[in-house]
Amino acid sequence: MLEALPDLLGYVPTTLLLAALAMVLSVAVGVVLALVRFTKVPVLNEVAIFYISFFRGIPGLVMLFLIYYGLPQIIPGMRAVDALTAAVVGLGLKGASYLAEIFRAALISVDRDQREAGLSLGLSHEQIYRRYILPQAAYNALPGTANVFIGLVKETSIVFTLGITDMFASAQMVSAANLRYLETYLMVGLLYWAIIVIFEQLVRVLEARMSRPYVRLT
Repeated sequence: MLEALPDLLGYVPTTLLLAALAMVLSVAVGVVLALVRFTKVPVLNEVAIFYISFFRGIPGLVMLFLIYYGLPQIIPGMRAVDALTAAVVGLGLKGASYLAEIFRAALISVDRDQREAGLSLGLSHEQIYRRYILPQAAYNALPGTANVFIGLVKETSIVFTLGITDMFASAQMVSAANLRYLETYLMVGLLYWAIIVIFEQLVRVLEARMSRPYVRLT
């Protein structure tokens, strides 16, 4: 296990980069979908519902194959898309389908009376959302958002099917060379676990900071 560790650690940045880029895309698309669903924009609301259902229902591996191998057959320009970009887009679009509902639930969880109170005080909709609604919704959405990122970190293990060398692909190469399958795969599993544990601690710190305005002094 210790002999395999240096090789596996060399690909930790690749795994984290994939997860981080996919998360950025997931958040951007998820926010748009959540706002469309929350405000019930005609037509767009139905499109958002279909998007969420479609991307939730397709396995991540199938999504990557569709984007990297399937779409270039009908869109020749996509043949120039590299495997890394295809992986980020596939994982990001799938993650957005989960974040959309998490964000929408967070917006719904904020008391509607606060919006009415803000309007009665002469605040604009933009001021109400920016100063009061969105900060509370972000706090409520934090646990679910963290879970989506954890899922993305683990799901990066399937990108080796596109020829990308990440931690799991490195583990496959190391185990094929030394035939120590148990030790190598156990070590890569422990590395994934360590990444998740560190991230969970960071989320707890962020959650504690964000919760300060909501703590009652006694």
